[in-house]
Amino acid sequence: MIKFTNAGKIYPNGVEALKNVSLEIEQGEFVAVIGLSGAGKSTLIRLINKMHDITSGTLQVNGIKVDESLKGKSLRKFRRSIGMIFQSFNLVKRTTVIKNVLAARVADMNILRVMAGAYKKTDKIMALTALEQLGILEKAYMRVDQLSGGQMQRVALARTIAQDPKIILADEPVASLDPITANQVMSDFSKVNKELNITVIANMHHVDMALKYAHRVVGIHEGEIVFDGPSEQVTNDILKMVYGRDLTDDDILDEDPIMDRE
Repeated sequence: MIKFTNAGKIYPNGVEALKNVSLEIEQGEFVAVIGLSGAGKSTLIRLINKMHDITSGTLQVNGIKVDESLKGKSLRKFRRSIGMIFQSFNLVKRTTVIKNVLAARVADMNILRVMAGAYKKTDKIMALTALEQLGILEKAYMRVDQLSGGQMQRVALARTIAQDPKIILADEPVASLDPITANQVMSDFSKVNKELNITVIANMHHVDMALKYAHRVVGIHEGEIVFDGPSEQVTNDILKMVYGRDLTDDDILDEDPIMDRE
């Protein structure tokens, strides 16, 4: 479980990114975080794996206090249970797909095995299984730079699955993809969430993708949570409250998901 209690984040330049956030997310949920650029979406998810530190309140993840005392070996062990996926994929494009996925296993290896690329058979099986789950097993020995953007994002997701996480954080995972590819990738996230019971928390730029795939939506406006509830309960009025305006074409990738809602 992830539990924010009256949590706030102020950056060194004085920007107050989050204000008095209280939020609980249970294991196995698929949560989309929506809001304007600069509303605090990325800050919220990056607090969970301690990429940023909270400056007030408390945060617990699976019973562990995420504060200044969490550091060194304890922090590294903590982060191994949390996968992170970025819009830019963060892959080594001049090497093969399988080597990129196997990078998830490096934390469990000694330095000599890492330098030699001597992965255990069980690690290779985990990597190949992750690729198979996402339908790209046949790409295992291709170079990443020969793949499409959607295939690269699937490789990034496979690498995260091979990490064996309890939580996956995704920072605008389909913002750079076309509608067909974005739907394929979001379907992959949904599959991983359902079949592996991994908590997925995705910071989403496109509202339609958030409402179509996530079970729960958290709306942030100027650093505060202004909506938290099931995706099917999101209406145009709620979106106006979250965004402070009507939606624009830039907010929707494929189609208007709530045109018939009051």
